[in-house]
Amino acid sequence: MATKDKGSFLDKTFHLSQNHTDVKTEVVAGVTTFMTTAYILAVNPSILSATGMDSGAVFTATALAALVGTLLMAWLANYPFVLAPGMGLNAFFAYTVVIKMGYTWQMALAAVFIEGIIFIGLSLTSIREGIFNAIPLTLKHAVSVGIGLFIAFIGMQNAKIVVDSSTLVSFYSFKGSLVDGTFHTVGITVLLSIIGILITFVLVVKNVKGNMLWGILITWILGMICEATGLYQPNPELGMFSVFPDLSSGFGIKSMAPTFMKMDFSKALSLDFLVVMFAFLFVDLFDTLGTLIGVASKANMLDKDGRLPNVKGSLLSDAIATTAGAVFGTSTVVAFVESAAGVAEGGRTGLTAVVASILFGLSLFLSPIFLAIPAFATAPALVAVGFLMITSIVKIDFNDFTEAIPAYITIVAMPFMYSISEGISMGVISYVFINVITGKSKEKKISPLMYVLAVLFVLKYILI
Repeated sequence: MATKDKGSFLDKTFHLSQNHTDVKTEVVAGVTTFMTTAYILAVNPSILSATGMDSGAVFTATALAALVGTLLMAWLANYPFVLAPGMGLNAFFAYTVVIKMGYTWQMALAAVFIEGIIFIGLSLTSIREGIFNAIPLTLKHAVSVGIGLFIAFIGMQNAKIVVDSSTLVSFYSFKGSLVDGTFHTVGITVLLSIIGILITFVLVVKNVKGNMLWGILITWILGMICEATGLYQPNPELGMFSVFPDLSSGFGIKSMAPTFMKMDFSKALSLDFLVVMFAFLFVDLFDTLGTLIGVASKANMLDKDGRLPNVKGSLLSDAIATTAGAVFGTSTVVAFVESAAGVAEGGRTGLTAVVASILFGLSLFLSPIFLAIPAFATAPALVAVGFLMITSIVKIDFNDFTEAIPAYITIVAMPFMYSISEGISMGVISYVFINVITGKSKEKKISPLMYVLAVLFVLKYILI
């Protein structure tokens, strides 16, 4: 750590020297983490507005929920993790709960609010911490690897390098884009993203400080050059927008009035409502646990027993942020897996989170700039982070099949089932089942809570 930081206010507040980091590293990590998570500011309003919610209000609610949650993470846990309304849960909120099941968005917000209150109670009583500590170290390493594959897959999807096809997924067809005339709208951005990935990996190999952030900025600048020269032609109908900030409406904060405090508890005691709330509860719990396990494992934050020292503060931050987010008018808040980008840059303390939260605050005023960051520019960072996270696979003992097989199931389930929580479910069930059937459970000293989790996960698949 830089000598000039030792003994400073920031060093004392965030224990920088104790965590072998410095102010410059934490700032770069915070900016990088924000850049890789900023897409939620554009995506969340787009998804939730399908329910009839005001997109401007959802934008403000999203930014505020991220700001509050991430600051809480810094204050209560001193960890470099960003909290924001989670992808997947927002889609469940909009397309399943509201559109498919027929609930109003106000009722869905009520389910999220109650879920958050329950989580606050679970976090204060150490139940969530107990679940975190009960998961074997092998599965924790596997979660890190699985998240690495998952986040790389998300990055390639965001950049449209990977697209839907008759084989479920396939590589983007440049030849097809030339035939149907979409090369200058979609194809060129795919090409730019691939170039950005290669540039980012060169920067990683060269150990350039801020390599992830530089990869994002360089790819974004290349996109601007292509748009300015006509190589890239935005087409909103295809979801391809200008990479230049739209300043036509000026700067300012969008009103949150249309969604603020709009929860409707009129059906809170119905069976369907309880099922919806439990679904939010389950996915939030294990998505956040999975992210904390995976990112903390990669950052070597876990102790020798595989425990995260300040996990209670982390989980309490998530619970409070989810409750506050429902009040603001947005779906469930979770720890973002993209926090791994900041960790890869060296972020180790809450100062990284503070920097990211400040940028979320600025985004309230400077939304045109932050909303202009294209998905193809952030994709290279996600793919690079995926590589760094799968290196945890060397910590798994592949000579012990009772450890290696559940780890393998955990790893493949996350990207293939497109869910961190499903990966954890499959890993826990298989770990308990294989070790019990082979007579290894006493030798492994499996926690009683693992048996409870395995049963609950099986019941989830039967009943929900």
